[in-house]
Amino acid sequence: MNQKFAPVHVVCAVIQKEGKVLLAQRPEGKRLAGLWEFPGGKIEDGETPEQALHREIWEELGCQLQIIRSGPSVPWSYAWGDIVLHAFLCEMEVDSPQPDTREHQAFKWLSRQEITQDGLAPADGPVVDWLLKDWPS
Repeated sequence: MNQKFAPVHVVCAVIQKEGKVLLAQRPEGKRLAGLWEFPGGKIEDGETPEQALHREIWEELGCQLQIIRSGPSVPWSYAWGDIVLHAFLCEMEVDSPQPDTREHQAFKWLSRQEITQDGLAPADGPVVDWLLKDWPS
């Protein structure tokens, strides 16, 4: 009998800066290694999605964000389980340190013309679609 588990809720930050957004490359040895994603992670028990976003971005990139608005919540099924990805459009706080690759292999800033779904973690695809429809100015 296949037991169905509840999806894992995760957050991601679409960080905008000077007309570009940040993508981070997943590290070797982790699921989806080498693919690009909007940085973020799991919502822990007792956290709001916004609290999880601030914690995860500090842990992964060492920077502090201001949330501009909520984006889509994307349900996605992977072979290992289901997730719901909660996206947020953000910018860095004025006095925040610049992002650092604490957990990712690399990161890059992409313009609207440069962003594609090639090499992107699958669940992040609908976030790119949302972003391209309403690109931040």
